[in-house]
Amino acid sequence: MADSDTPRAPQLLPDAVHQAVRPGTALLRLVTTHTREQVLDGAWWPRSRDIGAELPGLVAALTEHLGPVLRIGLDAAAWEELPTRLVIDDRVVHIDSFPVGDDTVLITRGDQDHFSLLVVPPHATPEAARAAMTRAVQAGNVTQAEQILIDTGTRRAHPIPAEDPRTGRERGER
Repeated sequence: MADSDTPRAPQLLPDAVHQAVRPGTALLRLVTTHTREQVLDGAWWPRSRDIGAELPGLVAALTEHLGPVLRIGLDAAAWEELPTRLVIDDRVVHIDSFPVGDDTVLITRGDQDHFSLLVVPPHATPEAARAAMTRAVQAGNVTQAEQILIDTGTRRAHPIPAEDPRTGRERGER
C-alpha cells in the first residue's frame, strides 16, 4: 500500500489556533487526556444564523482534524431554516434539532464520540467573542455556555421586557 493510500489518522487542532478570532472561526481545544472534566470542548463563532452557509466550514475543519462528522445537534429556534441533513464534501451530515437553547452545538463523530461547542452569537463584538471562546476552551472549564455568554457580554442575563407602544408600560404591567 502506498503512503498516499494510507488513511490519515484524525488529529487534534493546535492550541495556537485560537489566536485569530473572527466570525466563522471554529476554536477547539479537545481533551487530550482520558478524562473529560470540562463542560465544553470548544467554541464556534458563525457569521450568520444561516446554517446552510455556516455549517460546511465548521464540518470541514472538524473532519480535517478529527475524522468524519456524522451528526450535528442544534437548537431549531436559533437558526434559519434548519434542514434534516446536508451533504458536505460528498458526505451526508445529519442534523438533529433540539429545544436546548442556542448556546451550544453538539458534534457526533463515530457511534459515541460527542463534542460540545459553545456557539458565540454572530452579533458579538470581536472582543466579547474572543473572551467567550477563550473561556470555553480553558482546561478544566466547568462553566455552562449560557453563563459564559452572559459573563462576556454576548448575552443578556435577563431579557429586557418589551414596552407596549400604546401605553409605554412593560407588557403585562397594569
